[in-house]
Amino acid sequence: MSIRIVNAAEVRQLLPMDECVDAMEPAMVAASTGTIAIPPRLISPLIDETGFYALMPGSSAELGNYGAKVISLHPGNPAAGRPAIQGFVTLFDHVTGAPVAIVEGAEVTAIRTAAASGLATRLLAREDASSCGIFGTGVQAVTHIDAMCAVRQVSEIVVWGRDFDRAAAFAEEQAVRTGLPVRATQQAEEAGSCDLVCTVTGSPEPILKGEWVRDGAHVNLVGAHARTTREADSALIARGVLYVDLMESCRNEGGDFMIPLDEGVIAEEAIVGELGQLCCGEIPGRDNAGQVTIYNSLGMTAQDLFAARHVYDKARELDVGIEAQF
Repeated sequence: MSIRIVNAAEVRQLLPMDECVDAMEPAMVAASTGTIAIPPRLISPLIDETGFYALMPGSSAELGNYGAKVISLHPGNPAAGRPAIQGFVTLFDHVTGAPVAIVEGAEVTAIRTAAASGLATRLLAREDASSCGIFGTGVQAVTHIDAMCAVRQVSEIVVWGRDFDRAAAFAEEQAVRTGLPVRATQQAEEAGSCDLVCTVTGSPEPILKGEWVRDGAHVNLVGAHARTTREADSALIARGVLYVDLMESCRNEGGDFMIPLDEGVIAEEAIVGELGQLCCGEIPGRDNAGQVTIYNSLGMTAQDLFAARHVYDKARELDVGIEAQF
């Protein structure tokens, strides 16, 4: 028995953004149609409370694999020059039960999260969307720039971060990397008034106001992952046509939509449905140029498994990674 091991650099090589956006469509459809089983995730704090580890399993006969993402989070690591999040996605053969792959997890997560936003943008944004506002300066800001550029002809990128010097340095780096005009702003409203807006800050309080967002914009809300936190204010949610990755996750963890719902600002019917349902044509997408469409991303195991399977298939095809006897 052999198992293929793929490291972070190899994941970047094998999972370009445009291919990952395409891979997210069957992942989202599988989640919405129930052809992938997604048990509850296990999140366990360490005994000394210095961090936690998480296990996120899933099983898909259609994909031909089951497996899990296993990650650790040590908040103190960056101060020592180590990544805060580390881990891997493991794949097993659905028929034989043999373990077939271990794929570095942080890179898969970074790419697939942005790729899901890219899929939402491809389905919901206006075709002529060209300016992109990014709230945040971390890894997800980088991958979301790539995702937006993969699905629309982006001609300008505006970056806002709480630390302007860091945002300015980030913008300069991204301008060199992408060859596009990228600039930092101290006025969050500038980033919030672009055609495409992505919030990837992890802020517990709103950093994007509805009054800033132009008619016809598409917004990806990515950084808030608890029912009590949000990146957008209620005024924006009240304006928008709302989509989620999974309704169950949204009810449990989606503060961006659930807080306005609890406030009575929106009714549950304001949430049109899941991205997978949109892919299947079960629910409507944008129906006029002035609508503000909003995708709330919380992430799910289906995205990890479908992305990891794409990496695994290409790794075998191109003989990338280590083939270890197990």
